[in-house]
Amino acid sequence: MQFPESWLREFCNPPLDTAALAELLTMAGMEVEELRPAAPPFTGVVVGQVLSVQRHPDADRLNVCQVDVGAVAPLNIVCGAPNVRVGIKVPCATVGAELPAADDKPGSEPFRIKLGKLRGVESQGMLCSARELKLADDAGGLLILSEGAVVGTDIRAHLQLDDTLFTLKLTPNLGHVLSVYGVAREVAALTGSPLLQPEFPKVPVGLTDVLPVRVEAPDLCGRFSGRIVRNVNPKAITPAWMVERLARCGQRAVSPLVDISNYVMFEFGRPSHIFDLDKIHGGLQVRWGRAGEQLKLLNGTTIEVDAQVGVIADDEAVESLAGIMGGDATAVSDDTRHVYVEAAFWWPEAVAGRARRYHFSTDASHRFERGVDPALTVEHIERLTQLIIDICGTPDTVCGPIDDQVLSLPEAKPVALRVERAAKVIGMPVTQAQCFGVMQRLGLATAESPGVLTVTPPSWRFDLQIEEDLIEEVIRILGFNSLPDTAPRAPVTARVRPEAQRSAHTMRHRMAALDYFETINFSFVEERWEHELAGNPDPIRVLNPIASPLSVMRSGLIGSLVNTLRYNLARKAPRVRLFEIGRVFRRDANAVDGPLGVAGLSQPMHLAGLAYGPVDVSQWGTKDRVVDFFDVKGDVQALFSPRVVTFAPCEHPALHPGRSAQLEIDGEVVGHIGELHPRWRQAYDLPGAPVVFELALSALLRGLVPAFASLPRQQSVWRDIAVVADESVTHGALMQAIHADPGALIRSANLFDVFRPQAASADLAITERSLAVRLELLDDEATLTDERIDAAVAQVLERLRTQLGVRLRGA
Repeated sequence: MQFPESWLREFCNPPLDTAALAELLTMAGMEVEELRPAAPPFTGVVVGQVLSVQRHPDADRLNVCQVDVGAVAPLNIVCGAPNVRVGIKVPCATVGAELPAADDKPGSEPFRIKLGKLRGVESQGMLCSARELKLADDAGGLLILSEGAVVGTDIRAHLQLDDTLFTLKLTPNLGHVLSVYGVAREVAALTGSPLLQPEFPKVPVGLTDVLPVRVEAPDLCGRFSGRIVRNVNPKAITPAWMVERLARCGQRAVSPLVDISNYVMFEFGRPSHIFDLDKIHGGLQVRWGRAGEQLKLLNGTTIEVDAQVGVIADDEAVESLAGIMGGDATAVSDDTRHVYVEAAFWWPEAVAGRARRYHFSTDASHRFERGVDPALTVEHIERLTQLIIDICGTPDTVCGPIDDQVLSLPEAKPVALRVERAAKVIGMPVTQAQCFGVMQRLGLATAESPGVLTVTPPSWRFDLQIEEDLIEEVIRILGFNSLPDTAPRAPVTARVRPEAQRSAHTMRHRMAALDYFETINFSFVEERWEHELAGNPDPIRVLNPIASPLSVMRSGLIGSLVNTLRYNLARKAPRVRLFEIGRVFRRDANAVDGPLGVAGLSQPMHLAGLAYGPVDVSQWGTKDRVVDFFDVKGDVQALFSPRVVTFAPCEHPALHPGRSAQLEIDGEVVGHIGELHPRWRQAYDLPGAPVVFELALSALLRGLVPAFASLPRQQSVWRDIAVVADESVTHGALMQAIHADPGALIRSANLFDVFRPQAASADLAITERSLAVRLELLDDEATLTDERIDAAVAQVLERLRTQLGVRLRGA
């Protein structure tokens, strides 16, 4: 919420400077997000009045003006503005004035006005537009001031340009502060300064006309007030003071009737609506919408309502979205003659979420869904009516009586405050007198009994419902800075992580050491990714997505990484290494209570990675080579080290069927790795296929405690064997058979060569291949003899023959 300091001080003017006032509001829970001046600094600009205008003798588009600035003699000023004319009062920069720099770059020098000549005619200053003073972006001509402006007055004083704009960041429970008067009421309570109580004198009633209104939904509208005003002038000019205040609240001027409605909303927090009376067919009905009904709103959007949305309708169609925005059909225009002024109390529950449902928000919905005072609808209509008469009135303007229908208003339930409880929660001693004083300053009706205050919340406070709400008010008004600095008494004990348990931060360091960059993506993704890359036909849907494509929760991380890869490739990144640690969301009937407290929903943490492009940056020592499955497999093995993970063939919807594998530890599948499927590489417009992997983070975090092992006392012996195996024999099966040594002499085995024949030969069929394996043998107790070595090798060959059908080459 934004407002000018000068407007606030009209209601309550505490003896505090701007900075102290901002600090006071922030410490009272109304965070001042920004303070900025209403205008940039400039000097030497005064109110001037144009006395005469003559054509420049040597320029068709220039005029020579005589301008009175309150000096001894008028100034001779050459001006090219199209709207200059005799009698107007405008800002005049005199010789020596310093105006804001033309650009907003830091360090830019101000623009200095000097005595000069334009086409041979001396100019003793400059007449200014709002843009030249950085007051607005409009450069259509001079800034014309009100007729009451005093000639020679400093323009900063006349326009109150030394004002400060406050921007508050308010929490949802502070709906009563969403107005200048609401903030002033809080300042008065905090400082004890007097608060100017507004008066709402009744406007004389000159006719008996009443628009028929029927409220059919008391659960939507608790109070509805309105009156007819006839013979208004919608083409009147909104006063400069109102335009200025609206602008400093962040609201541009639209038309006088709309501006009046907006002004009262910022002044007292009361959203209202002004209908064109002649466009209403019959009377009005306040009700819930009906399926199929449509409404074109003031913003030009056409929406369809249903029974969950409140509306104001006439005898023919829906005319307004209740508490949110008016309809285009009954909007006021330059042709409007008669209006209907409406102010109502809409239940917060009936408005909350309805605007967001249609993907927009309004100042009215923002206030109504937090709660607007239901007690002052009549008074605020009086204020609106008086402004309409003052600004848009004609000699024939006349008002009807206020039709005020009260159906159901919020019940003010008393809340008990125990002084002892307040002291305990606040953390410092407070007395009953202090608590009672706070309630009095806040304007809360309070009854006293020993040790207990019974507070009845006023109509404008929707946030006072339980005892803790009152306790918060006590410390907020007394001041958080009054809390004593008390050291914590509880001992701080570090939680020691088990040695076999690794942290997610450790895995981040490992991935970074492997040259991967971390990304953080939304948990909600495109539905297409779930169908294609996760094989999830029924993803969990987001009820209110921040963007229409991001409509489902992800059940895997691969889609997010592929999308990030596309983003980087679009920016000509030749080599991409990415990883992400994040939560995925899956339906799981066996999940009783997930990490976020949702039954039937599994939300495990995963780690996923992606590698694309060259294995390494270009260098002279090695040839360029594109990253492949085995490069990334090595990275995954390094992540799990010292644990040993098994790779087994698998099918995965996102991966190439012949270049992918599932990862297993003790028979449990803990992840997948592989090259992106050619179909998806083409579908996502990738020039090459990345290699991706996705792992269960819980499996990565289970480590092994290092165990002591003595150095071998004997030397190892190595033997190389070449065996012939069918193409179907996997590396894992080969190693498993070799290590199944009952004599425990095989210490390690390493496949160091693979040969595939181009054609069948005497010892190799076309479907076979030759595998060269280096065996390391060791007996820690005795030196190995040739007989024992040969016997162990023979046992290896026998196991390979019987288990896998593998034979010794050349045998």
